[in-house]
Amino acid sequence: MENPKVMFVSPLQVETVKENYTLKKLNEKEIFVQLIYSLISPGTELAMLTGKEEWAKLPLCPGYASVSKVMETGEGVKDLKPGDIVFHYGQHSKYQVVNTNELCIQVPENLDLKWVPFTRMATVAFTSIRVSEIEIGDFVSVTGLGLVGNLAAQLARLQGATVIGVDLSKERIRTAEACSVDYTIDGGVEDTKQRISMLTKGAGVSTHIEATGVPAVGVDSLKWIAKLGEIIFLGSPRGEYNTDVTDILNYCHLYGRGCITFKGAHEWRYPVEPNEFVKHSLVRNSKIVFELMKQNRLQIEPLISHVIKPEQAQEAYEGLRVNKDQYNGVLFDWS
Repeated sequence: MENPKVMFVSPLQVETVKENYTLKKLNEKEIFVQLIYSLISPGTELAMLTGKEEWAKLPLCPGYASVSKVMETGEGVKDLKPGDIVFHYGQHSKYQVVNTNELCIQVPENLDLKWVPFTRMATVAFTSIRVSEIEIGDFVSVTGLGLVGNLAAQLARLQGATVIGVDLSKERIRTAEACSVDYTIDGGVEDTKQRISMLTKGAGVSTHIEATGVPAVGVDSLKWIAKLGEIIFLGSPRGEYNTDVTDILNYCHLYGRGCITFKGAHEWRYPVEPNEFVKHSLVRNSKIVFELMKQNRLQIEPLISHVIKPEQAQEAYEGLRVNKDQYNGVLFDWS
């Protein structure tokens, strides 16, 4: 059969190719699927596209999160059958084999399939909430209101916090407001520290979630975190940044500087499957996200900026790279 797929052929160069695909005999725990929608990760995939990530050597077929129809199952797969709809991690490739020992979950009925791939973005964001000390009544700020930052803000609000979202993009600020984020700040126009001080009556936020991945943004945010507060690094830091590290460490060490706790929130700190020794897992978080979506407690529709064909892949990645106001949640439609 003919298999369309997206390829990163060289730095910043994207092509949609069609390959002849022959399905080999499936291993015991494998399933053969046909993509319905796949979601581009603006952070991870754009980093891969630069060709500078050691773990992602070009050329390659990228991918992040997908919803697919099961076409065939291996002999050891007991809980899925042809025709079932599944959420899984995978490539931007219409046909592919998925190992069910990795994250692969049947999608509940009556859930909009365009929303399903956003489950991974939400579970990435979930990590920041899981590691936090957020309680009802707290003030929480989030820098970076892209997909992950927006979802982190929504989840912090569900945790009972009053949430302040900060971004430079007016469009992302509007999207955050459409997702019921309590307060928003245009960091390019307003004095963020002063506005947060006003909103918190001078106390600062008890938790700050840094979702941009820009080291300087994380450092700048230390000045509006309350004493004994916490900063959570959700966005993977990228790019060189030079500063006085002693000054930064004193925000953590000295009570007079805040005695702030620094925390990492990488999604892989939790296991994929639940087990008796760990409360949280990627599977558990994903199923919780499904329920939040079904109950309309987690807003996904405002995050979708484009639903496009795989043949428009170059346009999609270029838009995410240079036109972030208009490109945010970009889905490939493989129907």
